[in-house]
Amino acid sequence: MTDRDWYDDSGYESAVGRAERMTRVGWTAILGVTGLMTLAAIAALVLCLAVVVGMVHVVMVATR
Repeated sequence: MTDRDWYDDSGYESAVGRAERMTRVGWTAILGVTGLMTLAAIAALVLCLAVVVGMVHVVMVATR
């Protein structure tokens, strides 16, 4: 016979705990990558706007 009773759910509870921890790690990774991608998109947009403003400035100076 085993030392565990028929109602012992320690293995199940341990597996659930590990699954919950890994879910939190996964969501943290997803949010981190999404945040970095958002920052990169904003930086690219700002860079493009700066290039456009620079081009407009060059055109305005050249046509004076």
